[in-house]
Amino acid sequence: MSLSKRDFLQVMAAASAAGMGLTRYADADAATAEQGLYELPRFGQVSFLHMTDCHAQLKPIYFREPSVNLGLAGMAGQSPHVVGERLLKSVGVRPGTALAHAFTYLDFERAARRYGKVGGFAHLSTLVKRMKASRPGALLLDGGDTWQGSATSLWTNAQDMVDACKLLGVDVMTGHWEFTYGMERVKEILEKDFKGKLDFVAQNVKTNDFGDAVFPPYVMREMNGIKCAIIGQAFPYTPIANPRYMVADWAFGIQDENMQAMVNEARGKGAQVVVVLSHNGMDVDLKMASRVRGIDAILGGHTHDGVPVPVQVKNAGGITLVTNAGSNSKFLGVLDFEVKDGRVADFRYKLLPVFSNMLGADPEMDALISKVRAPYESKLAEKLAISDGLLYRRGNFNGSWDQLIVDALIEVQGADIAFSPGFRWGTSLLPGDVITRELMMDQLATTYSYATVTEMTGETIKTVLEDVCDNLFNPDPYYQQGGDMVRVGGLSYACEPGAAMGRRIQDMRLHGKPILADKKYKVAGWAPVAEEAASQPGNRMVWDVVEQWLKSKGRVSARKLNTPRLIGVDGNPGLVR
Repeated sequence: MSLSKRDFLQVMAAASAAGMGLTRYADADAATAEQGLYELPRFGQVSFLHMTDCHAQLKPIYFREPSVNLGLAGMAGQSPHVVGERLLKSVGVRPGTALAHAFTYLDFERAARRYGKVGGFAHLSTLVKRMKASRPGALLLDGGDTWQGSATSLWTNAQDMVDACKLLGVDVMTGHWEFTYGMERVKEILEKDFKGKLDFVAQNVKTNDFGDAVFPPYVMREMNGIKCAIIGQAFPYTPIANPRYMVADWAFGIQDENMQAMVNEARGKGAQVVVVLSHNGMDVDLKMASRVRGIDAILGGHTHDGVPVPVQVKNAGGITLVTNAGSNSKFLGVLDFEVKDGRVADFRYKLLPVFSNMLGADPEMDALISKVRAPYESKLAEKLAISDGLLYRRGNFNGSWDQLIVDALIEVQGADIAFSPGFRWGTSLLPGDVITRELMMDQLATTYSYATVTEMTGETIKTVLEDVCDNLFNPDPYYQQGGDMVRVGGLSYACEPGAAMGRRIQDMRLHGKPILADKKYKVAGWAPVAEEAASQPGNRMVWDVVEQWLKSKGRVSARKLNTPRLIGVDGNPGLVR
Protein backbone atom coordinates (compact mmCIF):
# COMPACT_ATOMS: atom_id res chain seq x y z
CA MET A 1 0.00 0.00 0.00
CA SER A 2 1.60 3.28 -1.08
CA LEU A 3 -1.16 5.75 -0.11
CA SER A 4 -0.42 8.08 2.79
CA LYS A 5 -3.12 9.01 5.31
CA ARG A 6 -3.53 12.34 3.48
CA ASP A 7 -3.88 10.58 0.12
CA PHE A 8 -6.37 8.15 1.59
CA LEU A 9 -8.57 10.92 2.96
CA GLN A 10 -8.60 12.55 -0.46
CA VAL A 11 -9.70 9.26 -2.01
CA MET A 12 -12.52 9.05 0.52
CA ALA A 13 -13.62 12.64 -0.08
CA ALA A 14 -13.63 12.25 -3.85
CA ALA A 15 -15.44 8.94 -3.70
CA SER A 16 -18.08 10.40 -1.44
CA ALA A 17 -18.60 13.28 -3.86
CA ALA A 18 -19.11 10.76 -6.66
CA GLY A 19 -21.81 8.99 -4.70
CA MET A 20 -19.74 6.16 -3.25
CA GLY A 21 -21.07 6.45 0.30
CA LEU A 22 -17.77 6.32 2.21
CA THR A 23 -18.34 8.67 5.13
CA ARG A 24 -17.96 5.94 7.74
CA TYR A 25 -14.36 5.44 6.57
CA ALA A 26 -13.41 9.11 6.91
CA ASP A 27 -11.25 8.54 9.99
CA ALA A 28 -9.77 5.20 8.90
CA ASP A 29 -6.13 4.66 8.02
CA ALA A 30 -4.77 3.90 4.56
CA ALA A 31 -4.84 0.14 5.17
CA THR A 32 -8.65 0.20 4.91
CA ALA A 33 -8.74 2.25 1.70
CA GLU A 34 -9.48 -0.81 -0.42
CA GLN A 35 -12.46 -1.75 1.72
CA GLY A 36 -13.84 1.80 1.62
CA LEU A 37 -13.44 2.66 -2.04
CA TYR A 38 -14.67 -0.67 -3.35
CA GLU A 39 -17.50 -1.42 -0.97
CA LEU A 40 -20.74 -1.06 -2.92
CA PRO A 41 -24.01 -2.07 -1.26
CA ARG A 42 -25.96 -4.61 -3.25
CA PHE A 43 -28.98 -3.21 -5.08
CA GLY A 44 -31.78 -5.01 -6.87
CA GLN A 45 -31.75 -8.52 -8.29
CA VAL A 46 -29.72 -8.10 -11.52
CA SER A 47 -26.07 -7.01 -11.78
CA PHE A 48 -23.75 -6.63 -14.73
CA LEU A 49 -20.00 -6.07 -14.40
CA HIS A 50 -18.54 -4.42 -17.48
CA MET A 51 -14.98 -4.18 -18.79
CA THR A 52 -13.93 -3.16 -22.27
CA ASP A 53 -10.96 -2.26 -24.47
CA CYS A 54 -8.29 -3.68 -22.16
CA HIS A 55 -6.04 -4.08 -25.22
CA ALA A 56 -4.22 -7.08 -23.80
CA GLN A 57 -2.74 -5.25 -20.82
CA LEU A 58 -2.22 -7.97 -18.22
CA LYS A 59 0.06 -5.89 -16.00
CA PRO A 60 -0.67 -2.54 -14.28
CA ILE A 61 0.10 0.45 -16.47
CA TYR A 62 -0.06 4.23 -16.62
CA PHE A 63 -2.79 5.64 -18.85
CA ARG A 64 -3.44 9.32 -19.49
CA GLU A 65 -7.00 10.38 -20.34
CA PRO A 66 -7.49 12.87 -23.20
CA SER A 67 -7.30 16.65 -23.07
CA VAL A 68 -8.99 16.80 -26.51
CA ASN A 69 -12.24 14.93 -27.10
CA LEU A 70 -14.24 17.28 -29.29
CA GLY A 71 -17.99 17.07 -29.61
CA LEU A 72 -19.65 19.13 -32.33
CA ALA A 73 -23.17 20.39 -32.99
CA GLY A 74 -25.59 18.52 -30.72
CA MET A 75 -22.77 16.61 -29.02
CA ALA A 76 -20.88 19.74 -27.89
CA GLY A 77 -20.64 19.71 -24.14
CA GLN A 78 -22.35 16.31 -23.89
CA SER A 79 -20.83 13.16 -22.48
CA PRO A 80 -18.33 11.82 -23.45
CA HIS A 81 -17.09 15.06 -25.06
CA VAL A 82 -16.17 16.86 -21.83
CA VAL A 83 -12.63 16.84 -20.46
CA GLY A 84 -10.62 18.07 -17.51
CA GLU A 85 -12.15 20.21 -14.80
CA ARG A 86 -15.45 20.49 -16.64
CA LEU A 87 -15.80 16.73 -16.54
CA LEU A 88 -15.03 16.63 -12.83
CA LYS A 89 -17.58 19.35 -12.13
CA SER A 90 -20.25 17.50 -14.11
CA VAL A 91 -19.84 14.35 -12.00
CA GLY A 92 -19.10 15.97 -8.63
CA VAL A 93 -15.45 14.98 -8.18
CA ARG A 94 -12.91 17.38 -6.68
CA PRO A 95 -9.69 18.16 -8.59
CA GLY A 96 -6.48 16.80 -7.07
CA THR A 97 -8.03 13.55 -5.87
CA ALA A 98 -7.48 9.97 -6.89
CA LEU A 99 -10.77 9.84 -8.78
CA ALA A 100 -9.86 13.06 -10.59
CA HIS A 101 -6.68 11.31 -11.69
CA ALA A 102 -8.65 8.29 -12.86
CA PHE A 103 -11.19 10.27 -14.88
CA THR A 104 -9.01 13.07 -16.37
CA TYR A 105 -5.58 14.02 -17.69
CA LEU A 106 -5.18 16.79 -15.05
CA ASP A 107 -1.71 17.07 -13.50
CA PHE A 108 -1.09 13.61 -14.90
CA GLU A 109 2.59 13.13 -14.16
CA ARG A 110 2.45 14.16 -10.53
CA ALA A 111 -0.82 12.32 -9.89
CA ALA A 112 0.51 9.14 -11.56
CA ARG A 113 3.57 9.15 -9.34
CA ARG A 114 1.36 9.75 -6.32
CA TYR A 115 -1.38 7.20 -6.88
CA GLY A 116 0.55 4.60 -8.84
CA LYS A 117 -0.40 2.44 -11.77
CA VAL A 118 -3.88 1.33 -12.76
CA GLY A 119 -5.37 -1.88 -14.11
CA GLY A 120 -3.67 -5.22 -14.38
CA PHE A 121 -5.67 -8.44 -14.60
CA ALA A 122 -4.54 -9.70 -11.19
CA HIS A 123 -5.91 -6.57 -9.52
CA LEU A 124 -9.00 -6.50 -11.73
CA SER A 125 -9.61 -10.12 -10.80
CA THR A 126 -9.63 -9.21 -7.11
CA LEU A 127 -12.28 -6.58 -7.77
CA VAL A 128 -14.38 -8.85 -9.99
CA LYS A 129 -14.39 -11.56 -7.34
CA ARG A 130 -15.42 -9.04 -4.71
CA MET A 131 -18.28 -7.71 -6.81
CA LYS A 132 -19.49 -11.20 -7.76
CA ALA A 133 -19.41 -12.29 -4.11
CA SER A 134 -21.58 -9.34 -3.10
CA ARG A 135 -23.92 -9.78 -6.09
CA PRO A 136 -24.94 -13.43 -6.50
CA GLY A 137 -25.41 -14.33 -10.15
CA ALA A 138 -23.70 -11.19 -11.47
CA LEU A 139 -22.39 -11.51 -15.04
CA LEU A 140 -19.03 -10.20 -16.24
CA LEU A 141 -19.33 -8.70 -19.73
CA ASP A 142 -16.31 -8.01 -21.96
CA GLY A 143 -16.88 -5.38 -24.68
CA GLY A 144 -13.98 -6.51 -26.88
CA ASP A 145 -10.57 -5.22 -27.98
CA THR A 146 -9.24 -7.71 -25.48
CA TRP A 147 -6.91 -9.93 -27.49
CA GLN A 148 -4.80 -7.16 -29.11
CA GLY A 149 -2.47 -4.45 -27.89
CA SER A 150 0.60 -6.09 -26.35
CA ALA A 151 3.66 -7.97 -27.48
CA THR A 152 2.64 -11.15 -25.68
CA SER A 153 -0.85 -11.18 -27.20
CA LEU A 154 0.75 -10.87 -30.64
CA TRP A 155 3.45 -13.47 -29.99
CA THR A 156 1.04 -16.02 -28.49
CA ASN A 157 -1.61 -15.48 -31.17
CA ALA A 158 -3.93 -14.12 -28.44
CA GLN A 159 -3.68 -17.24 -26.26
CA ASP A 160 -2.41 -15.30 -23.23
CA MET A 161 -5.56 -13.16 -23.21
CA VAL A 162 -7.87 -16.07 -23.93
CA ASP A 163 -6.52 -17.94 -20.90
CA ALA A 164 -6.64 -14.82 -18.72
CA CYS A 165 -10.25 -14.06 -19.65
CA LYS A 166 -11.36 -17.59 -18.85
CA LEU A 167 -9.70 -17.35 -15.44
CA LEU A 168 -11.13 -13.87 -14.86
CA GLY A 169 -14.59 -15.35 -15.26
CA VAL A 170 -15.83 -13.46 -18.31
CA ASP A 171 -19.35 -14.67 -19.10
CA VAL A 172 -20.17 -12.89 -22.36
CA MET A 173 -18.09 -10.90 -24.87
CA THR A 174 -18.24 -9.24 -28.28
CA GLY A 175 -15.38 -8.12 -30.52
CA HIS A 176 -13.41 -5.84 -32.79
CA TRP A 177 -9.61 -6.21 -32.83
CA GLU A 178 -10.18 -9.88 -32.09
CA PHE A 179 -11.08 -10.24 -35.78
CA THR A 180 -7.61 -9.11 -36.89
CA TYR A 181 -6.29 -12.54 -35.96
CA GLY A 182 -8.37 -13.82 -38.87
CA MET A 183 -11.60 -15.76 -39.17
CA GLU A 184 -10.05 -19.18 -38.61
CA ARG A 185 -8.27 -18.18 -35.41
CA VAL A 186 -11.43 -16.58 -33.99
CA LYS A 187 -13.45 -19.72 -34.75
CA GLU A 188 -10.71 -21.92 -33.28
CA ILE A 189 -10.76 -20.00 -29.98
CA LEU A 190 -14.55 -20.09 -29.75
CA GLU A 191 -14.61 -23.84 -30.40
CA LYS A 192 -11.59 -24.99 -28.38
CA ASP A 193 -11.36 -22.47 -25.55
CA PHE A 194 -14.74 -20.81 -25.03
CA LYS A 195 -17.30 -23.50 -25.85
CA GLY A 196 -19.47 -24.14 -22.80
CA LYS A 197 -17.60 -21.48 -20.81
CA LEU A 198 -17.92 -18.07 -22.45
CA ASP A 199 -20.48 -16.77 -24.97
CA PHE A 200 -19.28 -14.63 -27.92
CA VAL A 201 -22.28 -12.68 -29.26
CA ALA A 202 -22.76 -10.31 -32.21
CA GLN A 203 -26.09 -9.64 -33.90
CA ASN A 204 -24.48 -7.61 -36.69
CA VAL A 205 -22.00 -10.08 -38.20
CA LYS A 206 -23.38 -12.15 -41.10
CA THR A 207 -21.94 -14.30 -43.85
CA ASN A 208 -21.41 -12.55 -47.17
CA ASP A 209 -23.00 -15.32 -49.20
CA PHE A 210 -26.33 -16.14 -47.52
CA GLY A 211 -26.52 -13.59 -44.73
CA ASP A 212 -26.43 -16.20 -42.00
CA ALA A 213 -25.45 -15.22 -38.48
CA VAL A 214 -21.77 -15.92 -37.81
CA PHE A 215 -22.19 -15.73 -34.02
CA PRO A 216 -25.21 -16.06 -31.74
CA PRO A 217 -26.89 -12.63 -31.71
CA TYR A 218 -27.68 -12.82 -28.02
CA VAL A 219 -27.67 -15.07 -24.99
CA MET A 220 -30.36 -15.53 -22.34
CA ARG A 221 -29.30 -15.86 -18.71
CA GLU A 222 -31.40 -16.08 -15.56
CA MET A 223 -30.29 -14.07 -12.55
CA ASN A 224 -32.08 -14.47 -9.21
CA GLY A 225 -35.26 -15.54 -10.97
CA ILE A 226 -35.08 -12.74 -13.57
CA LYS A 227 -34.61 -13.60 -17.26
CA CYS A 228 -31.99 -11.37 -18.89
CA ALA A 229 -30.86 -11.03 -22.49
CA ILE A 230 -27.41 -9.83 -23.52
CA ILE A 231 -27.26 -8.83 -27.20
CA GLY A 232 -23.88 -8.42 -28.89
CA GLN A 233 -22.90 -5.56 -31.18
CA ALA A 234 -19.45 -6.02 -32.74
CA PHE A 235 -17.58 -3.07 -34.24
CA PRO A 236 -19.65 -2.29 -37.35
CA TYR A 237 -16.80 -0.93 -39.48
CA THR A 238 -14.27 -3.73 -38.98
CA PRO A 239 -13.71 -4.40 -42.73
CA ILE A 240 -13.04 -0.68 -43.32
CA ALA A 241 -10.95 0.26 -40.30
CA ASN A 242 -8.96 -2.99 -40.45
CA PRO A 243 -7.89 -5.23 -43.35
CA ARG A 244 -10.91 -6.72 -45.10
CA TYR A 245 -8.98 -9.86 -46.04
CA MET A 246 -8.91 -10.87 -42.38
CA VAL A 247 -12.73 -11.13 -42.36
CA ALA A 248 -13.25 -11.77 -46.06
CA ASP A 249 -16.33 -13.99 -45.64
CA TRP A 250 -18.14 -11.79 -43.13
CA ALA A 251 -20.29 -8.67 -43.42
CA PHE A 252 -20.64 -6.15 -40.61
CA GLY A 253 -22.65 -2.93 -40.13
CA ILE A 254 -24.78 -1.21 -37.48
CA GLN A 255 -28.02 -3.00 -38.44
CA ASP A 256 -30.58 -1.13 -36.35
CA GLU A 257 -33.51 -3.07 -37.79
CA ASN A 258 -32.00 -6.42 -36.86
CA MET A 259 -31.14 -5.07 -33.42
CA GLN A 260 -34.80 -4.14 -32.92
CA ALA A 261 -35.83 -7.60 -34.09
CA MET A 262 -33.45 -9.23 -31.60
CA VAL A 263 -34.76 -7.06 -28.75
CA ASN A 264 -38.33 -7.98 -29.66
CA GLU A 265 -37.42 -11.66 -29.91
CA ALA A 266 -35.71 -11.68 -26.52
CA ARG A 267 -38.64 -9.87 -24.91
CA GLY A 268 -40.95 -12.40 -26.53
CA LYS A 269 -38.98 -15.19 -24.86
CA GLY A 270 -39.58 -13.62 -21.47
CA ALA A 271 -36.57 -11.36 -20.98
CA GLN A 272 -37.38 -8.78 -18.31
CA VAL A 273 -33.97 -7.12 -18.70
CA VAL A 274 -32.31 -6.50 -22.08
CA VAL A 275 -28.82 -5.05 -22.36
CA VAL A 276 -26.60 -4.54 -25.40
CA LEU A 277 -22.89 -5.31 -25.10
CA SER A 278 -21.59 -2.92 -27.74
CA HIS A 279 -18.39 -2.02 -29.52
CA ASN A 280 -19.97 0.77 -31.57
CA GLY A 281 -18.31 3.75 -29.92
CA MET A 282 -20.28 5.97 -27.57
CA ASP A 283 -21.71 8.48 -30.05
CA VAL A 284 -23.07 5.62 -32.16
CA ASP A 285 -24.52 3.98 -29.03
CA LEU A 286 -26.29 7.20 -28.11
CA LYS A 287 -27.94 7.39 -31.53
CA MET A 288 -28.84 3.69 -31.46
CA ALA A 289 -30.42 4.18 -28.04
CA SER A 290 -32.65 6.89 -29.48
CA ARG A 291 -33.81 4.64 -32.35
CA VAL A 292 -34.21 1.14 -30.92
CA ARG A 293 -36.91 0.49 -28.32
CA GLY A 294 -36.80 -1.93 -25.43
CA ILE A 295 -33.10 -1.81 -24.49
CA ASP A 296 -32.53 -1.16 -20.80
CA ALA A 297 -28.83 -0.33 -21.16
CA ILE A 298 -26.06 -0.23 -23.73
CA LEU A 299 -22.72 -1.13 -22.19
CA GLY A 300 -20.38 0.38 -24.74
CA GLY A 301 -16.78 0.32 -25.88
CA HIS A 302 -14.39 1.20 -28.71
CA THR A 303 -13.92 4.91 -28.03
CA HIS A 304 -12.22 4.33 -24.64
CA ASP A 305 -14.38 6.88 -22.85
CA GLY A 306 -14.39 6.58 -19.06
CA VAL A 307 -17.95 7.79 -18.35
CA PRO A 308 -18.72 7.95 -14.61
CA VAL A 309 -22.45 8.68 -15.02
CA PRO A 310 -24.71 6.88 -17.54
CA VAL A 311 -26.45 8.98 -20.16
CA GLN A 312 -30.21 8.48 -20.09
CA VAL A 313 -31.56 8.50 -23.65
CA LYS A 314 -35.28 8.83 -24.34
CA ASN A 315 -36.85 6.79 -27.14
CA ALA A 316 -40.30 5.63 -28.21
CA GLY A 317 -40.20 2.78 -25.71
CA GLY A 318 -38.91 4.66 -22.68
CA ILE A 319 -35.34 5.29 -21.51
CA THR A 320 -32.10 3.50 -22.34
CA LEU A 321 -28.94 3.96 -20.27
CA VAL A 322 -25.69 4.36 -22.21
CA THR A 323 -22.33 3.80 -20.53
CA ASN A 324 -18.69 3.30 -21.51
CA ALA A 325 -16.08 1.76 -19.21
CA GLY A 326 -12.80 3.26 -20.46
CA SER A 327 -9.87 1.09 -21.47
CA ASN A 328 -6.71 -0.80 -20.49
CA SER A 329 -8.40 -2.70 -17.61
CA LYS A 330 -8.40 0.66 -15.82
CA PHE A 331 -12.10 0.53 -14.89
CA LEU A 332 -14.84 -1.89 -13.97
CA GLY A 333 -18.41 -0.72 -14.47
CA VAL A 334 -21.04 -2.04 -12.05
CA LEU A 335 -24.67 -1.76 -13.17
CA ASP A 336 -27.40 -2.93 -10.77
CA PHE A 337 -31.07 -3.20 -11.75
CA GLU A 338 -34.13 -3.50 -9.53
CA VAL A 339 -36.89 -5.33 -11.41
CA LYS A 340 -40.56 -5.04 -10.47
CA ASP A 341 -43.64 -6.28 -12.31
CA GLY A 342 -41.55 -7.68 -15.16
CA ARG A 343 -39.60 -4.52 -15.97
CA VAL A 344 -36.66 -2.45 -14.73
CA ALA A 345 -37.87 -0.09 -12.02
CA ASP A 346 -34.60 1.48 -10.83
CA PHE A 347 -30.84 1.24 -11.22
CA ARG A 348 -27.51 2.08 -9.63
CA TYR A 349 -24.24 2.50 -11.55
CA LYS A 350 -20.63 2.99 -10.51
CA LEU A 351 -17.51 3.19 -12.64
CA LEU A 352 -14.78 1.85 -10.36
CA PRO A 353 -11.14 2.71 -11.13
CA VAL A 354 -8.77 -0.22 -10.67
CA PHE A 355 -5.95 1.24 -8.56
CA SER A 356 -3.31 -1.46 -8.38
CA ASN A 357 -1.94 0.01 -5.13
CA MET A 358 -5.33 -0.31 -3.48
CA LEU A 359 -6.39 -3.73 -4.74
CA GLY A 360 -4.26 -6.72 -3.86
CA ALA A 361 -3.24 -9.02 -6.70
CA ASP A 362 -5.33 -12.17 -7.02
CA PRO A 363 -2.76 -14.98 -6.50
CA GLU A 364 -4.21 -17.35 -9.10
CA MET A 365 -4.34 -14.70 -11.83
CA ASP A 366 -0.92 -13.40 -10.83
CA ALA A 367 0.52 -16.89 -11.26
CA LEU A 368 -1.05 -17.28 -14.70
CA ILE A 369 0.32 -13.93 -15.86
CA SER A 370 3.80 -14.84 -14.66
CA LYS A 371 3.56 -18.18 -16.46
CA VAL A 372 2.46 -16.80 -19.84
CA ARG A 373 5.03 -13.99 -19.73
CA ALA A 374 7.96 -16.08 -18.55
CA PRO A 375 9.25 -17.12 -22.01
CA TYR A 376 9.34 -13.48 -23.11
CA GLU A 377 10.45 -11.55 -20.02
CA SER A 378 14.01 -10.80 -21.10
CA LYS A 379 12.87 -9.70 -24.55
CA LEU A 380 10.09 -7.53 -23.10
CA ALA A 381 12.39 -5.88 -20.57
CA GLU A 382 15.20 -4.94 -22.96
CA LYS A 383 16.06 -1.26 -22.63
CA LEU A 384 15.82 0.67 -25.89
CA ALA A 385 16.13 4.28 -24.67
CA ILE A 386 15.18 6.70 -21.92
CA SER A 387 12.45 9.29 -22.43
CA ASP A 388 12.92 12.80 -21.08
CA GLY A 389 9.26 13.61 -21.67
CA LEU A 390 5.84 12.19 -20.93
CA LEU A 391 4.73 9.71 -23.60
CA TYR A 392 1.00 9.15 -24.17
CA ARG A 393 -1.36 8.57 -27.09
CA ARG A 394 -4.99 9.28 -26.20
CA GLY A 395 -6.62 12.39 -27.76
CA ASN A 396 -8.19 13.55 -31.03
CA PHE A 397 -4.82 14.71 -32.41
CA ASN A 398 -1.13 13.87 -31.98
CA GLY A 399 -0.05 12.44 -28.65
CA SER A 400 3.61 12.36 -27.71
CA TRP A 401 3.92 8.59 -28.38
CA ASP A 402 2.46 9.21 -31.83
CA GLN A 403 4.89 12.05 -32.35
CA LEU A 404 7.81 9.80 -31.48
CA ILE A 405 6.61 7.24 -34.00
CA VAL A 406 6.21 9.68 -36.90
CA ASP A 407 9.56 11.30 -36.06
CA ALA A 408 11.19 7.86 -36.21
CA LEU A 409 9.50 6.95 -39.50
CA ILE A 410 10.64 10.16 -41.16
CA GLU A 411 14.23 9.96 -39.97
CA VAL A 412 14.87 6.24 -40.52
CA GLN A 413 13.06 6.01 -43.86
CA GLY A 414 14.09 9.37 -45.28
CA ALA A 415 10.51 10.55 -45.78
CA ASP A 416 9.14 14.09 -46.07
CA ILE A 417 5.95 13.33 -44.18
CA ALA A 418 4.72 10.52 -41.95
CA PHE A 419 1.26 9.27 -41.05
CA SER A 420 0.45 7.15 -38.02
CA PRO A 421 -3.06 5.71 -37.53
CA GLY A 422 -5.39 7.39 -35.05
CA PHE A 423 -5.38 4.38 -32.72
CA ARG A 424 -6.72 5.02 -29.22
CA TRP A 425 -4.88 2.13 -27.59
CA GLY A 426 -1.39 2.38 -26.09
CA THR A 427 -0.06 2.84 -22.56
CA SER A 428 1.61 5.93 -21.10
CA LEU A 429 5.16 6.44 -19.81
CA LEU A 430 6.44 9.02 -17.32
CA PRO A 431 9.42 11.34 -17.89
CA GLY A 432 12.71 9.69 -16.99
CA ASP A 433 11.33 6.17 -17.48
CA VAL A 434 13.07 3.57 -19.59
CA ILE A 435 11.45 2.78 -22.93
CA THR A 436 11.51 -1.00 -22.94
CA ARG A 437 10.60 -3.17 -25.89
CA GLU A 438 7.34 -3.99 -24.09
CA LEU A 439 6.36 -0.32 -23.78
CA MET A 440 7.22 0.29 -27.43
CA MET A 441 5.18 -2.73 -28.52
CA ASP A 442 2.21 -1.46 -26.52
CA GLN A 443 1.95 1.23 -29.20
CA LEU A 444 2.61 -0.91 -32.29
CA ALA A 445 1.46 -4.52 -31.78
CA THR A 446 -0.98 -5.47 -34.53
CA THR A 447 -1.04 -8.41 -36.92
CA TYR A 448 -0.43 -6.06 -39.88
CA SER A 449 2.11 -3.51 -38.62
CA TYR A 450 4.03 -3.14 -41.88
CA ALA A 451 6.00 0.07 -42.36
CA THR A 452 5.48 1.66 -45.77
CA VAL A 453 6.85 4.50 -47.86
CA THR A 454 4.67 5.84 -50.67
CA GLU A 455 4.83 8.72 -53.09
CA MET A 456 1.70 10.85 -52.78
CA THR A 457 0.64 14.04 -54.49
CA GLY A 458 -0.43 16.98 -52.40
CA GLU A 459 -3.97 16.40 -53.59
CA THR A 460 -3.90 12.79 -52.34
CA ILE A 461 -2.48 13.86 -48.99
CA LYS A 462 -5.37 16.29 -48.54
CA THR A 463 -7.88 13.62 -49.53
CA VAL A 464 -6.46 11.22 -46.92
CA LEU A 465 -6.65 13.85 -44.19
CA GLU A 466 -10.16 14.90 -45.19
CA ASP A 467 -11.43 11.33 -45.20
CA VAL A 468 -10.07 10.55 -41.74
CA CYS A 469 -11.30 13.88 -40.39
CA ASP A 470 -14.81 13.10 -41.65
CA ASN A 471 -14.68 9.70 -39.95
CA LEU A 472 -14.03 11.55 -36.70
CA PHE A 473 -16.18 14.68 -37.00
CA ASN A 474 -19.10 13.77 -39.26
CA PRO A 475 -22.21 15.27 -37.61
CA ASP A 476 -24.03 11.94 -38.04
CA PRO A 477 -22.55 9.43 -35.56
CA TYR A 478 -23.42 6.55 -37.89
CA TYR A 479 -20.76 7.84 -40.29
CA GLN A 480 -18.10 8.02 -37.59
CA GLN A 481 -15.68 5.14 -37.16
CA GLY A 482 -14.55 5.93 -33.66
CA GLY A 483 -10.82 6.42 -34.06
CA ASP A 484 -8.89 9.65 -33.66
CA MET A 485 -7.34 11.84 -36.36
CA VAL A 486 -4.42 10.37 -38.27
CA ARG A 487 -1.20 11.50 -36.60
CA VAL A 488 1.02 13.58 -38.87
CA GLY A 489 4.75 14.24 -38.88
CA GLY A 490 6.55 16.85 -41.00
CA LEU A 491 3.38 18.36 -42.43
CA SER A 492 1.62 21.24 -40.68
CA TYR A 493 -2.02 22.09 -41.36
CA ALA A 494 -5.12 23.79 -40.05
CA CYS A 495 -8.32 21.91 -39.22
CA GLU A 496 -11.88 23.22 -38.95
CA PRO A 497 -13.78 20.27 -37.42
CA GLY A 498 -17.19 21.87 -37.90
CA ALA A 499 -16.75 22.58 -41.62
CA ALA A 500 -18.39 20.56 -44.39
CA MET A 501 -16.79 17.39 -45.72
CA GLY A 502 -13.84 18.24 -47.98
CA ARG A 503 -13.34 21.65 -46.38
CA ARG A 504 -11.96 20.80 -42.95
CA ILE A 505 -8.27 20.59 -43.91
CA GLN A 506 -6.60 23.89 -44.75
CA ASP A 507 -3.20 25.56 -45.12
CA MET A 508 -1.08 22.41 -45.54
CA ARG A 509 2.64 23.20 -45.40
CA LEU A 510 5.97 21.40 -45.45
CA HIS A 511 8.89 23.30 -43.87
CA GLY A 512 6.78 26.44 -44.09
CA LYS A 513 6.07 26.12 -47.83
CA PRO A 514 2.55 25.36 -49.12
CA ILE A 515 1.87 21.78 -50.21
CA LEU A 516 1.29 21.74 -53.98
CA ALA A 517 -1.60 19.65 -55.30
CA ASP A 518 0.33 18.12 -58.21
CA LYS A 519 3.70 17.71 -56.52
CA LYS A 520 4.74 14.29 -55.21
CA TYR A 521 5.95 13.82 -51.63
CA LYS A 522 7.56 10.84 -49.91
CA VAL A 523 5.13 9.70 -47.19
CA ALA A 524 5.93 7.08 -44.54
CA GLY A 525 3.22 5.18 -42.72
CA TRP A 526 2.35 1.89 -41.08
CA ALA A 527 -0.52 -0.57 -40.52
CA PRO A 528 -1.95 -0.39 -44.06
CA VAL A 529 -5.28 -2.12 -44.58
CA ALA A 530 -4.45 -3.15 -48.15
CA GLU A 531 -3.60 -6.84 -48.53
CA GLU A 532 -0.69 -6.26 -50.91
CA ALA A 533 1.31 -4.53 -48.14
CA ALA A 534 1.70 -7.89 -46.40
CA SER A 535 3.54 -9.41 -49.33
CA GLN A 536 5.37 -6.41 -50.76
CA PRO A 537 9.14 -7.04 -50.72
CA GLY A 538 11.16 -4.73 -48.51
CA ASN A 539 8.39 -3.73 -46.10
CA ARG A 540 9.79 -3.91 -42.58
CA MET A 541 7.69 -4.26 -39.46
CA VAL A 542 7.17 -0.87 -37.87
CA TRP A 543 8.59 -1.95 -34.53
CA ASP A 544 11.91 -2.71 -36.20
CA VAL A 545 12.00 0.82 -37.61
CA VAL A 546 11.10 2.48 -34.32
CA GLU A 547 13.46 0.27 -32.31
CA GLN A 548 16.32 1.19 -34.62
CA TRP A 549 15.57 4.88 -34.05
CA LEU A 550 15.28 4.52 -30.26
CA LYS A 551 18.56 2.64 -29.94
CA SER A 552 20.32 5.23 -32.07
CA LYS A 553 19.13 7.99 -29.74
CA GLY A 554 19.73 6.36 -26.38
CA ARG A 555 17.93 9.24 -24.73
CA VAL A 556 14.83 10.74 -26.34
CA SER A 557 14.07 14.39 -25.76
CA ALA A 558 10.53 15.50 -24.98
CA ARG A 559 8.50 15.51 -28.19
CA LYS A 560 7.08 18.75 -29.58
CA LEU A 561 3.56 17.92 -30.72
CA ASN A 562 2.73 18.61 -34.34
CA THR A 563 -0.93 19.42 -33.66
CA PRO A 564 -2.99 21.26 -36.25
CA ARG A 565 -4.18 24.83 -35.84
CA LEU A 566 -7.80 24.36 -34.82
CA ILE A 567 -10.50 26.66 -36.16
CA GLY A 568 -13.97 27.29 -34.76
CA VAL A 569 -13.72 25.29 -31.53
CA ASP A 570 -12.82 27.96 -28.97
CA GLY A 571 -14.69 27.32 -25.73
CA ASN A 572 -15.56 23.74 -26.65
CA PRO A 573 -15.79 21.69 -23.39
CA GLY A 574 -13.96 18.85 -25.12
CA LEU A 575 -10.82 20.92 -25.65
CA VAL A 576 -8.16 22.27 -23.32
CA ARG A 577 -5.50 24.30 -25.09
